[in-house]
Amino acid sequence: MERVDEAVLATEKYGSQETWKYRLKGDVITRERQDEGSFRRGGSITGAFKSIFLPQGYPESVSEDYVQYQIWDTLQAFSSSLSGTLATQASLKGVGVGNQEATVAAATITWLLRDGTGMVGRILFAWLKGSKLDSEAKKWRLFADILNDIAMFIEILAPYYPPMFTLIACIAGVFKSIVGVAGGATRAALTVHQARRNNMADISAKDGSQETLVNLAGLLVSLVLIPLVTDNPRLTFALFFLFTTLHLFANYKAVRSVVMETLNEARLSIVLHQYLSDERVLSPREANQREPVFLELRREVPIKLGVRLRELVQSPQDLQLALKNHHKPFLIGIRQGCVSVCLSSDASVPEEIEAACQAVCLATVLKASPPPQQLKQLSVSKSQDPWVLVSESYKFMDQMFPPFLQGLKEAKWLTDRTLLDWNEWRVDWRKKMS
Repeated sequence: MERVDEAVLATEKYGSQETWKYRLKGDVITRERQDEGSFRRGGSITGAFKSIFLPQGYPESVSEDYVQYQIWDTLQAFSSSLSGTLATQASLKGVGVGNQEATVAAATITWLLRDGTGMVGRILFAWLKGSKLDSEAKKWRLFADILNDIAMFIEILAPYYPPMFTLIACIAGVFKSIVGVAGGATRAALTVHQARRNNMADISAKDGSQETLVNLAGLLVSLVLIPLVTDNPRLTFALFFLFTTLHLFANYKAVRSVVMETLNEARLSIVLHQYLSDERVLSPREANQREPVFLELRREVPIKLGVRLRELVQSPQDLQLALKNHHKPFLIGIRQGCVSVCLSSDASVPEEIEAACQAVCLATVLKASPPPQQLKQLSVSKSQDPWVLVSESYKFMDQMFPPFLQGLKEAKWLTDRTLLDWNEWRVDWRKKMS
């Protein structure tokens, strides 16, 4: 048995990294380390590195996919830094650096025009697509990096077309401004996902430190590359395509490694289709592995969430048909090959998920491909009036959705918030009808 004069008075730990015990030995309280196999915080190179570049409380303070994502993100940042060096050299050459005939005024005007068009592009893109960046963060993150590579390729080509240099530089500036908006916004969305202790600022700050370190390494490598590629266009293009290939591959692996537990339309559709096939609810990791990460140019049956009432109904008869077999705080309609959902202001998050599920089911039935087995009964109504199909879909959801929602919770999906792309329109039709 432990002697009274050596009893443990208290224990303390620093996350999962260190554990200490306080013992009473005579009249003195001593502090003893219990986990000698782990690193000492700040007491070794590894400990210092983690303290500087990883969020406090790591790994408990971040999501499980944090390390894998950051490894690929670091690799893509390094390759992008090297590509950027080649593009910057081309831009400087294009504005006249090294050319005795070039004037400072002409170079300044070109630079100002490029920055000005970039500012306009930034505002327009944020206006047109800002609301999409949360719900489809992976797609826009990858899109931003692809567009960034295209912009740098244009900058490298620009000096070879002197009469069009200013125009090409402005186009590249617009592309890079879009990259800045999409990349920054999606990075913030991923930080929200990674933060497990409301530590978004810490994660963002440490991510900045990691990126700065990577850029510093890229700068050192660039000092070696610049003398080699100067006046050597073949080597410039060869290295650029090498770095770009590495950059795109690392970005693809990075977004693929992210496992988000919040439902957006793509993940909800994947999970729902699997459930309709074999009544199994996919885990977040399984669904994220199947989620597409490239933007779709056109969808066979588009879905619009949170639309105005007039996009669903055009007459009192339409409203009566929309309310048939209906007791939910949302209305669904099919018009011009599009499934639209009108939401009430008092709808809860589970009801928003149900409305989106019903819209996905209707869109699946309307597609040319055969629907899952459980939707066969709805396919019978496909050739009839669209309102008949919508009415039957309400009955189907009353039976299907409660166990599906329970399955989502058991599979550890977040059902208290979503990333579904709802517009802001809300309609209180029940109050008006009463």
